[in-house]
Amino acid sequence: MESVQAIKQRFGIIGNTPALNRAIEKTIQVAPTDISVLVTGESGVGKESIPKIIHQLSHRKHNKYIAVNCGAIPEGTIDSELFGHEKGAFTGATQTRSGYFEVADGGTIFLDEVGELPLTTQVRLLRVLENGEFIKVGSSKVQKTNVRIVAATNVNMFEAIEKEKFREDLYYRLSTVEIHLPPLRERQSDIHLLFRKFASDFALKYKMPTVKLTDGAIDILVKYRWNGNIRQLRNIAEQLSVLEQDRNISAETLRSYLPSANTNLPAVIKTS
Repeated sequence: MESVQAIKQRFGIIGNTPALNRAIEKTIQVAPTDISVLVTGESGVGKESIPKIIHQLSHRKHNKYIAVNCGAIPEGTIDSELFGHEKGAFTGATQTRSGYFEVADGGTIFLDEVGELPLTTQVRLLRVLENGEFIKVGSSKVQKTNVRIVAATNVNMFEAIEKEKFREDLYYRLSTVEIHLPPLRERQSDIHLLFRKFASDFALKYKMPTVKLTDGAIDILVKYRWNGNIRQLRNIAEQLSVLEQDRNISAETLRSYLPSANTNLPAVIKTS
C-alpha cells in the first residue's frame, strides 16, 4: 500500500495538514475495494482528485474513468447521458446511444455535484447501486453494468433529504464511506505552500520571473478566508503573475486583489 506522502507526490497534492492527510489515508484504504464513496467539501477544495486516486489504486485502473458534472447537464438529457437511449426515444434521438454506465462498464464513474440530480434520475441510479442494472431511455430491456461509483457534493445532504430534494436511501447507498476535504481556511499552514506552487507553475507557463510575497503579504494570505478555496487561490496567483511588474508582492498589492479586502475585511480570519 502506497504511503500518504507518495500519493500526494504522484497526484500533485500540496499540503500536510492532519485533516487532508486523513482524507488521503481513507482514500488509499477504500481504493482496492468496490465500496461506494461520497466525497464532501466546499466548492473549490479539490474533490475531483479523490476519485482519480481511487480509480488508479483499484483493480479497475486499466478500464475507463468517466467524470460527470451532474449540475452541468440539463434535466431533460441527464438520463440519456448516464443510461443511454434508443433510436426514436425522443425528438432528436436519431440513433441509439450508449450512456456512461454502459461505456464505463468495468471502470469507475465520478458523479460530481450528485446533489443536483433530479429525483427521477436518482431512482435509476439507486437501481444501478442495488443490483447493477439500468434501462436505456425508450427501452424496456434491462442491461447489466459493473461500475464503481464515486460521488461528490458541496451541499448539505441531510438538508437536501429533509427538503425532499434527495432520496435518503440513495444517500446511504452512495456514502458507505464518506471522505471530507477541509476548506482552505482550515489549512492555514498549507496556504503559502500552495501559493508558491501556483506562482512557480505560472512563471513557467508565462515565461516570467516567479512572484514572491513579502512577510506582510504572507500574513494577509494565510488569514484570508478563501471562500472559493484552492480554485480562488490559484486564480489570485495567476492574476498576480500576469499583471504585476514588480515581482515582490507587498501586502498592499495583494490586498487589492482580494474581494472584501478594501471594506471591513469580513473575509479575514480573526486570530485571538
